[in-house]
Amino acid sequence: MVTHTQSARDGRQESGGESSGIAERRRPGMVQRLGGFLERSWRPFALLAGLLVAWWAVTAAELVEPYLIPSPGDTFDAIAQRPEYFWEHTWTTSYETLLGFGIAIAVGVISAVLMVQSQTLEKTLYPLLLFAQVIPKIAIAPLFVVWLGFGMGPKVLVAVLMAFFPVVISMVTGLKSVDPEMLQLSSTMGAKPWQTFWKIRFPASLPHLFAGLKVAATMAVTGAVVGEFVGADAGLGFVILQANGNLDTPMLFAGLLIMSLLGVLLFVLVEWAEQLLLPWHASRRDEGATTTL
Repeated sequence: MVTHTQSARDGRQESGGESSGIAERRRPGMVQRLGGFLERSWRPFALLAGLLVAWWAVTAAELVEPYLIPSPGDTFDAIAQRPEYFWEHTWTTSYETLLGFGIAIAVGVISAVLMVQSQTLEKTLYPLLLFAQVIPKIAIAPLFVVWLGFGMGPKVLVAVLMAFFPVVISMVTGLKSVDPEMLQLSSTMGAKPWQTFWKIRFPASLPHLFAGLKVAATMAVTGAVVGEFVGADAGLGFVILQANGNLDTPMLFAGLLIMSLLGVLLFVLVEWAEQLLLPWHASRRDEGATTTL
């Protein structure tokens, strides 16, 4: 009898050790997360490389006039010849983008929390948010210049308006996606509303929030450049307008290229933040992508 009990105990210990070993192997490390990111990223980079080759081939064969589409060499030469010029204007747009993006995150998250907590507030604000999102920002940007002048204010405000809607919508969706049984269990256990929010609602909403932040990051870049189109003496929008007025297509394409790279860089930073703050969600997503492949 003792021998049988000891054998069963040893079996449980061995199975427990195997389970812990499997758990350790499944726990996502930095190298695994980086590998998953590279696994997801090599295809877009390969597509971009293919488009760059196609761009070079079209211009080298002179299928289009250089004043319509410059060659990659001419575009990169435009950047190489005036690196300080492009760096100064890129920094201006980057600062406006980051400031507008940060304000959009803060205001969007707070607005989403208030709307989820109050149905009256949600029914009041939600249609107004939708109405504001439908209005083209380029149409109202001149008003911001009239109200706020030609400084940084109008550019940041347009960036906020562009990035705000994805943030608030994703946050509201995340806060409402919590399992009702979890909320009932929390209430039964005597948790206070603020404890339920911080322990259950807010953590459950983070995957949805980061999905919205990825969209908002690129929209913030677009908003800053749109604001610069209306009235500015610095920034990538100013570079693009100036190049367009001078019919300088290499300079125009250089500004568009840097603008696109800025949006991609901000998107990648949000992706890395998600990898660091939500490793469990990132690992589950990577496993799903691997299974799909």
